[in-house]
Amino acid sequence: MWLINSSIGKKFVMSVTGTALVLFLLFHGAMNLVAIISPEGYNAICAFLGANWYAVVASIGLAALVGVHFVYAVVLTFQNYRARGDERYAVSKSQSEVEFSSRNMFILGLTVVGFLVLHLYNFWFKMQFSELTGIKTGEFEPQNGAEYVKALFSNPAYCVVYLVWLAAIWFHLTHGIWSALQTFGLNNNTWVKRIKFISYVITTFVVLMFAAVVIFYGASAICNGTTAFVW
Repeated sequence: MWLINSSIGKKFVMSVTGTALVLFLLFHGAMNLVAIISPEGYNAICAFLGANWYAVVASIGLAALVGVHFVYAVVLTFQNYRARGDERYAVSKSQSEVEFSSRNMFILGLTVVGFLVLHLYNFWFKMQFSELTGIKTGEFEPQNGAEYVKALFSNPAYCVVYLVWLAAIWFHLTHGIWSALQTFGLNNNTWVKRIKFISYVITTFVVLMFAAVVIFYGASAICNGTTAFVW
């Protein structure tokens, strides 16, 4: 099957799963902004997406997308590494001119996955898992997500960690979206600059939505003198 056996097929799978994950990030980022605009509205969203069957199905589907994307990334990275042979030790002018994100996609991906584990612990484990099992895994009730977000980002260490994570996501997505659009056929001279611009716009928009929540609550805690080390 070409989706499994060929490099083009693997890149296509990477592009499709990556695109689906970007769409999820757009939704997730928009949902997070509600925590700033209306804490009550954010809590209503948390209740809607809590232990309901459709939210559980969506979580399983999302986990599958991440798993497939990661596995294919490992396979493609290993294949590219093996194909280059001795050339991987040589640093040419053309290699040095390749963008940082392009040269370090796998490392950036590992960084994103590493911080994703922390994010899942903070939000999925302490909210949806707690509601599903009835086991209290945090200080706040799962339905009171707005208060938990406020408390979490009153911790300066978490604010720094999340901003570093978002920086890694920015570099990863700028190249990832551009590469996906090329895989889908937008790879001629007319489109190459356009899709780079599109990738920067979408990625920056996604990252700013997430960063806004971190900065808003982190800055509020500092200004109000309510910083705390919540874990």
